[in-house]
Amino acid sequence: MSIRHTTKARRGAAMGALAAALALAVAGCGSEDGGKRDDGASPKSTAAKDDGRAGDDGGDDGGDDGGDDGKNAPAADSDKTIGEIKGPNGIVVTLHSAVRDSGGFVTVNGTVTNRGDQLFNAVDWRSKETEMKSRSSVSGASLVDEAGKKRYLVLRDTDGECLCTTGLSGIKPDESRPLFAQFPAPPSSVTKVDFQIPTMPSVSIELTG
Repeated sequence: MSIRHTTKARRGAAMGALAAALALAVAGCGSEDGGKRDDGASPKSTAAKDDGRAGDDGGDDGGDDGGDDGKNAPAADSDKTIGEIKGPNGIVVTLHSAVRDSGGFVTVNGTVTNRGDQLFNAVDWRSKETEMKSRSSVSGASLVDEAGKKRYLVLRDTDGECLCTTGLSGIKPDESRPLFAQFPAPPSSVTKVDFQIPTMPSVSIELTG
């Protein structure tokens, strides 16, 4: 009798252990499925947020690109004249402003007009420096402080280009184009300088700002 009871007890324990194992397995499967659903939801939510941010950044970049242009920007204060230069073949340069900026430089704005009867190319207005890239520009312009006996040349950027208008070629008769050039600023005590362009007469202008 004791042997039969012992066998039944062992069988009962084994069945109980098996049932417990099956229950844990089912519970484990349910937990894994839930984890997969949670993991899948998180990346989708993050991707949606990232896409939104990327869209905003793309819009900002597009706006910046659209506004980035300055080599041939229209001359400021075109209704005002602070000086005029008349050169050969009917070429006239009208200066509108010469403004000091907080960065320590002077920006001269003007307009070149071809009042002759032939195309005009500003190849003679460029600097004689060999590293200058632009061939038709006002890179050879300068400001002269006669009292201080100093000459200020057009500023250059890191690529060897002048901080001035380029592409002054093929100007037709009766055509006008804006021009500008940036120079190091003379001392604040200097209020008047001579503006010079190669092959053209100089003109005395007043600095403002």
